Amino acid sequence: MKKPVLIISYYWPPAGGPGVQRWLKFAKYLPRNGYKVTVVVPENPDYPVLDKSLMEDIPEDITLIKVRIKEPSRMAGKLSRKRTKNLQRGILNKKASFLERAMVWLRGNFFIPDARVGWKQPVLKAVEPYLSENRECTVITTGPPHSVHLIGRELKSLVPSIKWLADFRDPWTTIGYHKNLKLGKRAQKRHLALEQEVLHTADLLIVTSPHTGKEFKSKTTTPIQLITNGYDMPPNLQRKQPDGKFVLAHIGTLLSDRNPQLLWKSLQELCLESQDFSADFKLQLAGNVSEEILKSIVEYELDKYLDHKGYVTHDESVEWMFHAQALLLIEIDTEETRAIIPGKIFEYFASRRPIIAVGPKEAAIELLLTDTHSGEFFNYQQKEALKKYISHLYDLYTKGQNDSNFNDQIDRYRRAHLTQILSKTIEFVWE
Repeated sequence: MKKPVLIISYYWPPAGGPGVQRWLKFAKYLPRNGYKVTVVVPENPDYPVLDKSLMEDIPEDITLIKVRIKEPSRMAGKLSRKRTKNLQRGILNKKASFLERAMVWLRGNFFIPDARVGWKQPVLKAVEPYLSENRECTVITTGPPHSVHLIGRELKSLVPSIKWLADFRDPWTTIGYHKNLKLGKRAQKRHLALEQEVLHTADLLIVTSPHTGKEFKSKTTTPIQLITNGYDMPPNLQRKQPDGKFVLAHIGTLLSDRNPQLLWKSLQELCLESQDFSADFKLQLAGNVSEEILKSIVEYELDKYLDHKGYVTHDESVEWMFHAQALLLIEIDTEETRAIIPGKIFEYFASRRPIIAVGPKEAAIELLLTDTHSGEFFNYQQKEALKKYISHLYDLYTKGQNDSNFNDQIDRYRRAHLTQILSKTIEFVWE
């Protein structure tokens, strides 16, 4: 008899982005590991980005419970749909209007921990029949939004016989954008108190990066398991460089705070110093990009090389990865973002194209790149080293030798393998 697992996730197809794929893929592979999977998702969500192609990946052997949700973003969207969508995507305008500032303040101080907190009560009611039949099931909540963890906390209180695993795809009170929410003292204390309740009440915490695991270990004695994100696409078997121009591609959202001036400056200098580089170079951005980023590209005279594709489906993003000469990975230059391991890095691994990463000193992604021989990492003070590495890749490209040097360490990030770790983690909490 298969063991029951109840997953509660706000993000689910047709939502786009790496946060969707994490539990979509776990739901795919858990039944193959002996689990009967039920997933609770919103019935009428207001997602910032959509990727309807992911609907085809929803497993047929799972049960979905769809619960209606009241989205404050819909009401705000009546005032300014574009501004609301940008806020949902994390694209904050540094020269924000009064309306935008007011929306951020309301979001931070009246919707604690986040704007989806109102979904808790409808979900609790909707899962009552399930829990009456499955008194000893495993409940998994995944955040952000971290209000989903409040559902897990309540269920653990109502049905102590369940085992509750809280999955943190990102940190809570130390995440980079937290300080931008204009939190008052009351709101700050409430966030910290809720975080502590969740960390102490859960039977086990799942984190996606060692940094977050270290942070939580200093805050609680609850067991912690590291399970990174991963990839489910067939790895690129072509280790030789692809045909075409010298394309440097960034796949995914590029926020204003993630504006790598040292990269733009390096590329500008290389274009001015070498006519051959200028003729061969193309900068490709696939995903939502802030206006500030686009303005910087113009300021550094790189717009003539820009191929801005906007938001693309997951399948399309994989295609662009496979055809790039190198892939760009940009993280915000703050201490808080050292812990972040972007979900796309694992699909970058599977593409087997060299990675050029820029981020804060001692970033978690640096160790991943070193372990997999997948590229080079540079902090924001290493402009000359970054320029030299790009020049090196271009030199290999001109010789037809910009090939993949990845090792077999990327195999550990296959979704099927990661689900085996999750399965053992579930077994652990029941021992």
